Amino acid sequence: MEIIEERLRRATRALEKAGIPYAVVGGNAVRIWVAQIDQGAVRATNDVDILIRPADLGRVQQAMLDAGFSYRQTAGVDMFVENENDSPRNAVHVVLSGQMVKPDDFEPNPDVEPCVQDKEMRTLTLESLVRMKVNSFRLKDKVHLLDMIQVGLIDASWPERFPGELRQRLQSLIDNPNQ
Repeated sequence: MEIIEERLRRATRALEKAGIPYAVVGGNAVRIWVAQIDQGAVRATNDVDILIRPADLGRVQQAMLDAGFSYRQTAGVDMFVENENDSPRNAVHVVLSGQMVKPDDFEPNPDVEPCVQDKEMRTLTLESLVRMKVNSFRLKDKVHLLDMIQVGLIDASWPERFPGELRQRLQSLIDNPNQ
């Protein structure tokens, strides 16, 4: 976890230094939100996911290169690794705002704003993060949502914030958290 935390901090420091808008998403964003309620409920993750605007990709590449990362594109995913031989599982993955991750997603990724800024980095607002997780709804997204339900970040009032299928997905997890 310490290696991943340092990778996350290096990446976000590089983006902050370059003045590039971003938001931490994925497992690290879930970890940051869950830790505010229950540090013991935090789940480890191997990678770092950073949401940026597509127009900023060139600036992000330069900032990350300046911070000692190497750029790689694997299976259509932009990422940065610390060493050329690093696995994509240990990379800083770029997630593009306004883009669909998978063609069958219900909606594109949100913008990097609004975000929540703490003393070191920016994360998406809780509602935007939950929306991304419900939209993707892979097994790891379901587990992240269940973690947030378990610690009380998400309650029975949340499904009404989302339309149609997104509402139904979240409601199914709230109704059956042991699935």
